[in-house]
Amino acid sequence: MKYKRILLKLSGESLMGSRQFGIEQSAVEHYAAEIKSAVEAGAQVAIVIGGGNIFRGIQATANGVDRVQGDYMGMLATIINSMALQSALERMGIPTRLMSAIEMNEICEPFIRRRAVRHLEKGRVVIFGAGTGNPYFTTDTAASLRAIEIEANVILKGTRVDGIYTSDPEKNKNAKRFDRISFDKAYKMGLQIMDLTAFTLCKENKLPIIVFNINKKGNLKSLLKNKKIGTLVDN
Repeated sequence: MKYKRILLKLSGESLMGSRQFGIEQSAVEHYAAEIKSAVEAGAQVAIVIGGGNIFRGIQATANGVDRVQGDYMGMLATIINSMALQSALERMGIPTRLMSAIEMNEICEPFIRRRAVRHLEKGRVVIFGAGTGNPYFTTDTAASLRAIEIEANVILKGTRVDGIYTSDPEKNKNAKRFDRISFDKAYKMGLQIMDLTAFTLCKENKLPIIVFNINKKGNLKSLLKNKKIGTLVDN
């Protein structure tokens, strides 16, 4: 297996499935099944999920909500998504720990780096909720930061497209897909892979990113077995 310890980044919108808002159970169960297959293949799996299916702080700011307050509300949305995924994983028999950057002792553990690594070493899936615990930072940045802290081998960004293209493939049929691209080239081309803070963290710490289609059954396990799936971003 090429990647022993991974951090899987999922958007909150991915949990909506066919809905316009909230959580669709079939979508959660699909992701849980994919994660289960990765665990059973021998990978140590950490996860960060966004909260955009429930609340986006930056959008709320446009409607008059204070930015800091809005961002904290968004962090709470990520906890709701994380709890939904944790529940689905545990129903499938996968031991899971939810760790939050904001203390919520009744529903999750506080994030402690050494404890997170220990959970991973024991074969538990670890979900990191509430972003970084700070306003003005996205869950992309949280994913990069946590991946570096736990010494993950790679960030796997699960999306609905099969990699990185020269432009949006859903809007431009002539868009070309990259099998591999450097951080510098992606930046120069203005490709929106992750936000700039997250992207810079990965580049400076030599942490590769793979963007792939997680909606296709079996893709995550195949990727871990070194099949050429998605687009690799590295130095």
